[in-house]
Amino acid sequence: MSSAKPSTTPEESLTYPISRPEIGSFVPICEGVWWIRLPLPFRLDHINVWALEDGDGWALVDTGIRTEETVVAWERLIGLAPFDRPLRRIIVTHMHPDHIGMAGWLCRRYGARLWISSLEYLDCRALVSDSTREAPNDAVSFYREAGWDVAALDSYRARFGNFGKHIYALPDSYHRIKDGQSIEIGRHSWEVVTGTGHSPEQSCLYCPDLDLFISGDQVLPRISSNVSVYPIEPEANPMADWRASLGRIKERVARTALVLPAHNDCFYGLHTRIEQLIAGQDEAETKLRALLETPHRVVDMFAALFHRKVSMADAAQLGMATGEALANLNYLIELGEVEKQVVDGVACYRSARS
Repeated sequence: MSSAKPSTTPEESLTYPISRPEIGSFVPICEGVWWIRLPLPFRLDHINVWALEDGDGWALVDTGIRTEETVVAWERLIGLAPFDRPLRRIIVTHMHPDHIGMAGWLCRRYGARLWISSLEYLDCRALVSDSTREAPNDAVSFYREAGWDVAALDSYRARFGNFGKHIYALPDSYHRIKDGQSIEIGRHSWEVVTGTGHSPEQSCLYCPDLDLFISGDQVLPRISSNVSVYPIEPEANPMADWRASLGRIKERVARTALVLPAHNDCFYGLHTRIEQLIAGQDEAETKLRALLETPHRVVDMFAALFHRKVSMADAAQLGMATGEALANLNYLIELGEVEKQVVDGVACYRSARS
């Protein structure tokens, strides 16, 4: 997410009780739960994954991205106790490469079963299949409509299909998990709490016995999840989904839970953080409403939404910024507050009251 900061920052209101592991290493959270930190080749240089004691073996929640550095980290970790026991199953919160990228490699090497929600598995298979295609005209038109210049569109065409390069071939079958399901892992029961908006059907896990909440990317302590509209569904309203799912998490997970997020550090203050995220989004939408008293293209709205300058030359940053700006716009359109007009293939947005 990219909204303006609320008046209370995470550093002032959240607490971080456990020292983070070094990248490629791990620390215990409590008996039978371990925090592993793996490398990422991005500005955000790590992902947290979680190992849970599972009878005479262990279960893994999320896997890291497909890179040689991640393979090296796993080769070393699996030679160390407690990970030198059988890996029984791999639970993936959602389909993004940093979470699912090594699932195929681990499942095949160790004979483990993949546990994942249906929408996440099927959407991942669909996106991986794009590796053999050229960028579709609908997608190019989608970004042209947002105001991308010729160079940015050419870069998009050249990079199209890269998603699959970060993911080992998925297992050909999986064990479906869904919202409200109780999963017995070792001596404890973990409830699936589905989050939406950032991805289609993200599976967070809550263990009341241990008062632990594995939040994936749905709730992060120092950054916020990207919520985007994509070319495959240009009228989607993921921002409404994201807001609603945060409300469900707040209702179903105790405020006392220790949150185990995919990025940054473990923290206390789940309900406070959810309130901060919603407040930040409210501030962003207030800025958009003021900006849209006059017509603007999508690319003209970035300064109102993001703390960092968005460059047309940075393809990854530009794609996320465009997707999130459109998520905000589609949310306001559905509320009846904003209208869209397309002229010569480029969309302009303005307040419906202007």
